[in-house]
Amino acid sequence: MKSKFRHVALIGKYHAQGSRSALEGIAQFLGAQGCEVAIEEDTASNAGITTYPTFNVAQIGAQCDLGLVVGGDGTMLGIGRQLAQFGVPLVGINQGRLGFITDIAFEDYQTTLAPILQGHYDEDPRWMMQAKVVRDGHCVFNATAMNDVVVNRGASAGMVELRVEVDGRFVANQRADGLIIASPTGSTAYSLSAGGPLLHPSIGGWILVPIAPHNLSNRPIVLSDKGEIAVEIVAGRDASANFDMQTLTSLLHGDRIIVRRSEHQVRFLHPVGWSYFDTLRKKLHWNEGLA
Repeated sequence: MKSKFRHVALIGKYHAQGSRSALEGIAQFLGAQGCEVAIEEDTASNAGITTYPTFNVAQIGAQCDLGLVVGGDGTMLGIGRQLAQFGVPLVGINQGRLGFITDIAFEDYQTTLAPILQGHYDEDPRWMMQAKVVRDGHCVFNATAMNDVVVNRGASAGMVELRVEVDGRFVANQRADGLIIASPTGSTAYSLSAGGPLLHPSIGGWILVPIAPHNLSNRPIVLSDKGEIAVEIVAGRDASANFDMQTLTSLLHGDRIIVRRSEHQVRFLHPVGWSYFDTLRKKLHWNEGLA
């Protein structure tokens, strides 16, 4: 039976011990399934793999019909943001620690991947976030995020004061160590550590979570992702904005961080019967100690 996916790009976490042999083993498996294999160029260069064609992101987007990500959630976040505009679906094989979005166990990849390659899978689209920093009326920085946009105070002592607006309407001035705007995908990341709720990925919402607020009545709130959130830096030194904790920019007083839903979705593929709740139980160790 021929594979539904004919041309597969392999993107890997190449710093981990044994990553080269793992990537080469997966590439050989894909070839045995009838797939043409390309290696993402940074993966190939850093892992020292020279036996397969190497593609940059644009080439993957134009020529490949599946991306296979081997690593942790950080690896998936990095490539997911870049490939979303091309609509290339992604499958994650976990070689990291948590694996909320790289959810196939490495030891199970052959039995799990084979049906997916034949077209038997559940698709799980996730909206991304589009953010920009506006200074004196001009955009000075823009970025996409899959997990979250985070405004943080500087390393020096003292909180940052933020003015928060939703759809142009004033919400509150908050004094805190920072503020997290998280997607459902990001609800299991920094937002969860800061006391935010879990948000099912099928829900079109964002979570607004203050980090160590001065006023304890400032609580996390779930908002629609169809609107616009604006955060203005009112006071505080050396504030910064992080996007998925992988991109950083410094902020000045008066800067406005504006967040909207991106026009692009990341397309995750899972084994048939995949359940978000199964992932939560496994990764958050629910039901441990029960018979």
